[in-house]
Amino acid sequence: ALSWAKEVLIVDSESTDGTIELARSAHPNVRVVQRPFDSFAEQCNFGLAQIGTEWALSLDADYVLTPELVAEIEHLDPPPDVAGYSAEFRYCIFGQALRSTVYPARTVLYRRRLATYQNEGHGHRVIVDGKTERLRGKIEHDDRKSFSFWLQSQDRYATIEARHLLSTPVSQLSFQDQLRRKIFFAPPAMFLYLLFGRALILDGWRGWFYVCQRTITELLVSIRLLIEKKNLEPQKTGA
Repeated sequence: ALSWAKEVLIVDSESTDGTIELARSAHPNVRVVQRPFDSFAEQCNFGLAQIGTEWALSLDADYVLTPELVAEIEHLDPPPDVAGYSAEFRYCIFGQALRSTVYPARTVLYRRRLATYQNEGHGHRVIVDGKTERLRGKIEHDDRKSFSFWLQSQDRYATIEARHLLSTPVSQLSFQDQLRRKIFFAPPAMFLYLLFGRALILDGWRGWFYVCQRTITELLVSIRLLIEKKNLEPQKTGA
């Protein structure tokens, strides 16, 4: 899918499941580098340091570029004052895109020397020093992980997210994260918002699948928030 790119750099966290061999055999333009995982931001910054081109397109393994977006990128003529481009996402359930998602737009294409990654909650984000514009084409987020793997990942992310929410001043949190701090308010709000506000009820079982996934995610964050709050309370000692 990325055969048009000058080079595809894959940062591998010393996997042992055949990922490296599969990646190297995919196309001659693929280069694999390895680094023990410590955080998403550090992995990305390490990857940026390995790139020799002026521009970098940052993609997760489950991102799929639509043909429209590929054509748009190939014909881009960035003005000197533009440092990066963001793209919106279409979320896919078993290969079929939903009509809507809460997955935010991300800066994915940028001038390498003007970009740096920072950890944020359970994830990371890129900080680009300069003006960014929005691409018209979209990226499909097609996650095919098993449900058990997804659930374990979400619980791990929920723990990190809960600690981030509790350690960040409320004034610095987004409106959505402020709602999340109100334990058990976010799960029903997310359920109703996606099902009716975003009309995912019209996407059939795939819409319900995504709504339930997102609700479970918010439930896990609420549970982890409660656990973290209890852990921060002074421990009672016996007389």
